[in-house]
Amino acid sequence: MLDRDTTPERPPGLTLAWGGAPPPRRGPRPAHTVEQIVAAAVELADAEGAAGASLPNIAHEIGVTTNALYRYVSSKEELTVLLADAGWGPPPPALVASDDWHADVRAWARAVVDRLLTRPWLLDLPRSGDAITPNRLAWTELLLAALTRAGVHKGHLLGCVTMVTGFAHAAAARLATPAGPGEAAAVRDHLLPHLDRLGSTHLAGLVEEGQYPATQPEAEAFLEAGLDHVVAGVAGFAQTR
Repeated sequence: MLDRDTTPERPPGLTLAWGGAPPPRRGPRPAHTVEQIVAAAVELADAEGAAGASLPNIAHEIGVTTNALYRYVSSKEELTVLLADAGWGPPPPALVASDDWHADVRAWARAVVDRLLTRPWLLDLPRSGDAITPNRLAWTELLLAALTRAGVHKGHLLGCVTMVTGFAHAAAARLATPAGPGEAAAVRDHLLPHLDRLGSTHLAGLVEEGQYPATQPEAEAFLEAGLDHVVAGVAGFAQTR
């Protein structure tokens, strides 16, 4: 069996992410490496967002044709997996275990938010249910260690990972695109008559009270208060067998 990502049992990107070679292809010897392709994709995403890391843009950046990229990766999906892992990078060195799992879970979630705000294009990439690449698993390992110290049963560990990760992504998305005070007011003035007409009473109530759309301070308050509830949720699972 060929060592390639086209085999049914391996998701796209798994082999290349862990240092495997791309599938053999006919033609001249490749002039670049997979790492160089991914580095170019990261630079484009940092400069122009996820949409900027398109195959034609990457090909232009490194001086090859778009079709030539398929000598390095088998699909755009595979490249996206590698781009996401490179974009996340390893966890911050300061994110180490302490004797207080509550603080560790909070610190981990905040580090995720910080990374997503540093590279907001990560929020635009597809999220898989399980992290299978080196950097993503390094992040997951740190959270699993904190959850284990909390006393979470093994049967609930991955569920708690999903809970903490999901909250961090939601908080980062709110912080990445908050409305300014003037913009929020203009949106509220526009929305209110439409919401009343549609009978959207709950949304209309939030608009009337100035809570929708959220501004930067409201998004930051959501992060702080939400972390309290997430940590409490972890503690609840620690008591469940």
